[in-house]
Amino acid sequence: MLTLTQNIVILIVTMTCSMLFLALLNRVWPRERRTVHNDLIGWQLGILGTTYAVILGFMLYTVWTNFGEANINTDLEANAVRNIYQLAEGLPTPQRILLEQQARAYVDAVINEDWPEMHNSRLPEESNLINRDMWKTLMSVKAASPSELLAEDHALSELSALTEHRRTRLIQSAYRLPTIFWGVLLAGGLVTILSASLFGSANRALHALQVFCFTLLITLVLLAIADVNLPFRGWVHVSNFAFQRAKQNMNN
Repeated sequence: MLTLTQNIVILIVTMTCSMLFLALLNRVWPRERRTVHNDLIGWQLGILGTTYAVILGFMLYTVWTNFGEANINTDLEANAVRNIYQLAEGLPTPQRILLEQQARAYVDAVINEDWPEMHNSRLPEESNLINRDMWKTLMSVKAASPSELLAEDHALSELSALTEHRRTRLIQSAYRLPTIFWGVLLAGGLVTILSASLFGSANRALHALQVFCFTLLITLVLLAIADVNLPFRGWVHVSNFAFQRAKQNMNN
């Protein structure tokens, strides 16, 4: 989990190291002597660049898709608890009062407990206990009229969806790219930048600018993957806005 400051520091360090390596390479192996190898280096850079671009694009698409799914799942969970609160109106008085209280408590637990816990890489438990109590409340309903029976049936359906979405949210909060994928990304980025630095260019300033831009782009994409890969923990993360809205609607 990286903060905005840490992202900026990593970016600055990476760019500095890249420029220092290029300067050192020009002293140890002058660019005039590398020019004769440009055909081989250019072919190697083209293959490496294309392969690494495909890997980067695939990884970025994967983590962004997972981030979008986590965002949608959060909205669906918030909608489910709000629907339960509204359906409680059709239940007998004891269960109606209790279920409304539990729905409010669930939203408060998600906002005040779940999000901070997930942000700190821990699995929350408070909302799970409330979810169990909601099941007990609904299973204790003794419907005496068709309207109460219909409300109970719909409430059970929404509670089932709520439970499923909560479990999915916890799985998504714990998911991260496997270490081997990060190894491929980092090694591929390093090799690609080194290959770009080896190219023998007659214009030193233009070559330095090209390596600088190349390193900047790769580092930014890697930082984006690292942030989006943690949908509830990164600098860019899924907001609890849906539950804030649900809480506001319940209070109204």
